[in-house]
Amino acid sequence: MSDESATIPVRSELLSHFFSKPADLPRDEPLIAANINEQLQHMGLSTWSISVIRRVRDALFRINPNKLLEVGASIGHRSAWLLDLFENQSKPKRYDIIEQGNKFAVIIKRLVDRYEASSWTNIKVGELQTLVAETMAWKAATITGLETGDAPLETDYDAIIVDEKPEVLAKSIESCLQLLSPNGVLIATEPLVPSGEVDETDEAQMAIVNGFNDWIGLIKSAQENYFIAFIPVFEGTIVTFLPK
Repeated sequence: MSDESATIPVRSELLSHFFSKPADLPRDEPLIAANINEQLQHMGLSTWSISVIRRVRDALFRINPNKLLEVGASIGHRSAWLLDLFENQSKPKRYDIIEQGNKFAVIIKRLVDRYEASSWTNIKVGELQTLVAETMAWKAATITGLETGDAPLETDYDAIIVDEKPEVLAKSIESCLQLLSPNGVLIATEPLVPSGEVDETDEAQMAIVNGFNDWIGLIKSAQENYFIAFIPVFEGTIVTFLPK
């Protein structure tokens, strides 16, 4: 933990402690992140709002993770914020970034190289569900003594960021919770509530509705084993999970 977190509150209040207020860090967007943000606009891609990313950056400063996983990095806008933080603060031992497409992965690789972070940053190209399934199979094999080489992902991340489409957000979080350490924090944002009438024959809109229903189900079921906090910030609500 950072010096700012020297006095640790009780476990049920940890999420509020990490995320409730800004840290004493620069408020301006890092130059590299700002340039990537412009590229996002030109490419018609969406990302978390600056206020959300800044608050997540501040929380990670307090958490000071040894192992970090970012799911859905796109072209690396949020990653640039985090790499800027780690350039000026203590670095994690491992920072894994998952992106489905090779095209975006190449862009992220350039970003990682620019920060000279390739020795502790790993870019994983592939579907999250597949990577998690392979990792859990590896974990089961090692428990039974059947060594099968290295797993694609870790099974004890101190922090996991999940940025996925509303259709698959809940399922992605469920998968990633398996990879969280006993004291780890999973970070996502609350999806928008579907509005208006939806034609049941409209597969795209129905997928969003079903995804939101999955989200409601996840929040209800996860409360038994996780502390869950909702942190409203400008243009978004951060949702965090911490094992009880």
